[in-house]
Amino acid sequence: MAETDVRAILEQVRKLHRDQESTQQEFVPGVTPILPSGAVLDEDDRVALVEQALRLKIASGAAALRFERLFARTMGVRKAHLTNSGSSANLLALASLAAPELGDRRLRPGDEVITVAAGFPTTVNPIVQCGLVPVFVDVDLTTYNTTLDRIEAALSPRTRAIMMAHTLGNPFPVAEVAELARAHGLFLIEDTCDAVLSTYQGRNAGTFGDFSTVSFYPAHHLTTGEGGCVLSNSLELARIVESMRDWGRDCWCEPGEDNKCLKRYSYQLGDLPYGYDHKYIFSHVGYNLKATDIQAALGLSQLTRIEDFVAARKRNWRRLRDGLDGLPCLLLPEPTPGSDPSWFGFVITLTEDAGFSRAELVDFLNARKIGTRLLFAGNLVRHPAYRDVDYRISGDLTNSDIITDRTFWIGVYPGITIEMADYMVASIREFVTGHHG
Repeated sequence: MAETDVRAILEQVRKLHRDQESTQQEFVPGVTPILPSGAVLDEDDRVALVEQALRLKIASGAAALRFERLFARTMGVRKAHLTNSGSSANLLALASLAAPELGDRRLRPGDEVITVAAGFPTTVNPIVQCGLVPVFVDVDLTTYNTTLDRIEAALSPRTRAIMMAHTLGNPFPVAEVAELARAHGLFLIEDTCDAVLSTYQGRNAGTFGDFSTVSFYPAHHLTTGEGGCVLSNSLELARIVESMRDWGRDCWCEPGEDNKCLKRYSYQLGDLPYGYDHKYIFSHVGYNLKATDIQAALGLSQLTRIEDFVAARKRNWRRLRDGLDGLPCLLLPEPTPGSDPSWFGFVITLTEDAGFSRAELVDFLNARKIGTRLLFAGNLVRHPAYRDVDYRISGDLTNSDIITDRTFWIGVYPGITIEMADYMVASIREFVTGHHG
């Protein structure tokens, strides 16, 4: 397709987007849905997607590489590898730690990995899928993260790693946890899917561990549609991730490249004959978890607005927190001391003596078109999927059970306006005061 034809079509796409935006209605309380999460897409995003499609950039290529480099720089790490989902990123990060080149440090079946019970299953599932044993610890009901003392109490001679998320964007005490991991020779994986550009002690979450992971699903801080990323400051670990993501191959040539090492037909690896094509030598039992240039192009467009997205999330969270402060029957969230969260949601737990149930409050909000979500799986060990899984519980999971029964969250994503946030506050206050007298 000629370049002039591409440009003409893209101008039509911009006009289409503007025409659609001009027909959008103003917010009407109780009528317009307030989603708990979602993507905020503009005309540049639409153009980015269409342009890649017009150019038939349907696989992983130049846009994916550019996104990886820019996103690594944004997060403050050396390497980023784009994946087809955040769940795949978690699987890839943990599986890479079992690579043979890590020697005695490598994870082996039966090793224990400390994690939290109150979370999303894709932080825990890779532990099970890799033949490891999850060790569940409880969380606090202010930050919804676990604590250093709970992690220390969970250590055993079989402990080899820690893998957990920064809950709803609120960092766990990751500097202290990273120091504990170093002291005991443990790997640390930060699931940063909800916490892009959250900081702890002035440093970005996702920069403390051996790996961090991010999701680019539409609910998250920026989106590629589906997609995710594995990040690391270790070039050794990043090289393993790249191989594991790309079928397990030994070759490191980028798409469209050949013989970058200048030894393509000069290797002798494994039991293969000398000179076997390096592009088809496999050093790991890997996957194909790559993303496409179409996805990456959307990510590049979104990345230009990440600071605005984060500021809106912080603004909306603060408006909800200030507006609900002092209201009885509700336990309100707090940032982890020393942190500046890039919030994913606003979490609320009902007190034991509230006099009304979570279902009653959630039904009231839903009737007013205010979307809600539970705090993911609640206590994961109570789910049927883990009934036959080999796991260990350290201490009790009292707060995880409370979260299962009495906790939910509402949205702070950038599509929520100040007017919407105030309507959520007014609705919750009306319900609680009406039931509390």
